[in-house]
Amino acid sequence: MIKFNKYYPNEFAKLRDAGKISAKCLDYITDKIKPGISTQEIDEMCVHFLQKHNACSAPLFYRGFPKSICTSVNHVVCHGIPCDKILKNGDIINVDVTSLVDGFHGDTSRTFCVGKVSIKAKNLVETTREALNRSIKILKPGIHLGDIGNEIQTYVEKKGYSVVRDFCGHGVGRAFHEEPNILHYGKKGTGPKLQEGMVFTIEPMINAGKCDTKVLNDGWTAVTKDKSLSAQFEHTVGITNNGYEIFTIS
Repeated sequence: MIKFNKYYPNEFAKLRDAGKISAKCLDYITDKIKPGISTQEIDEMCVHFLQKHNACSAPLFYRGFPKSICTSVNHVVCHGIPCDKILKNGDIINVDVTSLVDGFHGDTSRTFCVGKVSIKAKNLVETTREALNRSIKILKPGIHLGDIGNEIQTYVEKKGYSVVRDFCGHGVGRAFHEEPNILHYGKKGTGPKLQEGMVFTIEPMINAGKCDTKVLNDGWTAVTKDKSLSAQFEHTVGITNNGYEIFTIS
């Protein structure tokens, strides 16, 4: 049986504070993501924003991760490391920010379009965003974890895309990663039931091609094996007595 931490209203308030800072950080960089900027510069802007708001970066040095955010470009699925790579017109990039505020985490990410992107890329990004939104709308006590994955998988596969199996959402709160794992594929009515007080991320990674991934030699950067585009959106959510709250809403 999966054990999970139950969070209470006063802790929801702290999770809300952390989530709000992470969301505002992504808001802050939105109009700055343009052709010619490097992923390292995006990292530096996020660090400045978090410091200004008395927050820390949770990813920095977490299990040895060397930067403060993740920047995943084009066929990078997740955990891309900021560097001197320059973004060009037509790229897509996922920026993943997790702030640590007063002992609580706010974990969120968005995929941005750099300049003018192809219709193919735009449709992938929009489908991924909508898949996340649809999975959140069904949240309430009593549904199964499998219902979340089924909602995402059914929607994106009808659009001709695939769901990454190798990475998933996770419980989050006082710790960066907690139980339960939140799969982005699955069958309705399977897995544990949601309960009031659960807090976790939903963060579907959707590929334009096949779902297979591999991790590069740096030990972090996950890419699509077929080099197809990949997009991701993420929110931290909490289960309330009759529904849900999104802590990382913009």
